[in-house]
Amino acid sequence: MTQIRHLLESKGHEVWTIQPDDTVLHALEEMAAKDIGGLIVVDNGEYVGIFTERQYARNVFLKGRASPSTPIRDVMRTDRLFLRPEQTIQECMFVMSEKNVRHLPVLDHGKICGVVTIGDVLRSLVTDREFDIDQLVNYISGGR
Repeated sequence: MTQIRHLLESKGHEVWTIQPDDTVLHALEEMAAKDIGGLIVVDNGEYVGIFTERQYARNVFLKGRASPSTPIRDVMRTDRLFLRPEQTIQECMFVMSEKNVRHLPVLDHGKICGVVTIGDVLRSLVTDREFDIDQLVNYISGGR
């Protein structure tokens, strides 16, 4: 089973962050510039929440809040869900499904070392299945 650490080794450990006092507009500009769907919210280097396109749609746009004046702290998700590097892709899928999230930071000894998205999980599953199929085909054909 693929562990989160292996997924991060292939995808990279880059983490994009924002501060709780930054505005929603600033967050949206950062996400657009980096072509990402979420930012990890950190305060003094500590993971305190996450802000995603979903939080924007539900907590800003639909509530008629103004992006230039609304601080992230008022609209971010604060339940601080996370993964550990030794967890498996299957465990990640379970958390994402149970908690209805598409982005999860990875913490190693309390420090953020990466972010896993639902797209990362799907790519990993497809790669694993392709490998399994290739191995079966190779076995059936006698290794030729």
